[in-house]
Amino acid sequence: MIETLTELDTLRARVNGWKREGLRVGFVPTMGNLHAGHYSLVMLARQYADRVVSSVFVNPTQFGPNEDFTRYPRTPEADTTGLEGAGCDVLWLPTVESMYPFGIELAARINVPGVSSVLEGAHRPGHFDGVCTVVTRLFNQVQPDVAAFGKKDFQQLAVIRQMVTDLAVPIEILGGSIVRESDGLAMSSRNQYLTADERPRAAEIRRTLLAMREAMVGGQSLAAVEAEASRRLAEAGFEVDYAVVRRPDLGMLQDGSPGAKVSLVAARLGKTRLIDNLEW
Repeated sequence: MIETLTELDTLRARVNGWKREGLRVGFVPTMGNLHAGHYSLVMLARQYADRVVSSVFVNPTQFGPNEDFTRYPRTPEADTTGLEGAGCDVLWLPTVESMYPFGIELAARINVPGVSSVLEGAHRPGHFDGVCTVVTRLFNQVQPDVAAFGKKDFQQLAVIRQMVTDLAVPIEILGGSIVRESDGLAMSSRNQYLTADERPRAAEIRRTLLAMREAMVGGQSLAAVEAEASRRLAEAGFEVDYAVVRRPDLGMLQDGSPGAKVSLVAARLGKTRLIDNLEW
């Protein structure tokens, strides 16, 4: 039976009790409105830990001024049922006041230079500062041994890995594979914003990522691959923020560069902004 906690002292007592028994603690931070992708992270954390805590907190500091904080869907009952089914032991529900005791304006903030300033960071200024700030606070509250994040948010995972290394945070970071719908669309809480007309077209992102990989492997130039990807998405009705191929550390590539690569797309379809990536 999952236990729902709203007081930090109670959470810490529970976690400290587990640790006194020699148990490893896993953690999955979320903003709620959960789907199979989130539940797969709970199951991943369970492979590396004896007990799993998941948090639901819609973090106001990672939304931009024109983004969807107020309309971000809240589904607490379904989230609790799903987390219990996935094997979560404790659902942690902090309040905004407990997360930011001096208020958002006076909150200490975490900035990770470099990797947080490109791509998503360039299109959503301040977003990763908000992510790193709330993740650091959640890490301090839960004090887990391992924490799981989804690879759909490829850059977020890279930023958190760098932050944890830089600050010597004693937590192992796990990356969970992208969970997709039957047509290839990456599962996301924002998919429900898509209209009936937009939903089938949204899968074009996945097809574009696969085409980018095929073209790069086939020897096409980076510029040509990225231009064709943007053209293809625009033709399908997307407003493209970026469609790029990078190194896994998100550094720039040169034509013919050996080694691992990742193609990344962020594009808006109607009012819904979608992101996805493909590693190879």
